[in-house]
Amino acid sequence: MPGIPELSPSEFAKRWPNFAASAEVVLLDVREHDEVATAAVAGARHIPMREVPARLAELDADMTVVVMCHSGGRSARVATFLRDAGFDKIFNLRGGIDAWSTEVDPRVPRY
Repeated sequence: MPGIPELSPSEFAKRWPNFAASAEVVLLDVREHDEVATAAVAGARHIPMREVPARLAELDADMTVVVMCHSGGRSARVATFLRDAGFDKIFNLRGGIDAWSTEVDPRVPRY
């Protein structure tokens, strides 16, 4: 089975500049609560990685889901889980919020 496709933060922002209002894509942040309190992307949907299986019904399998974490490792695992659960429009955000801070919005703190 092929790997999960990835998008850089700049590719994501170019493709969905108004993603928070979009009915076609969700940016799913799977970091822990304290990480989101430190740095967050406005409009992202937050479900910590460990809660995703129990909260799967909160996600729409018809939408494109771009999963992000701090640097891309946890999000890749969650993206694989979602693909295996029947989501077919899945991407991993390459470099996570750290790359978002450097590529898209330097106001987002790096940690």
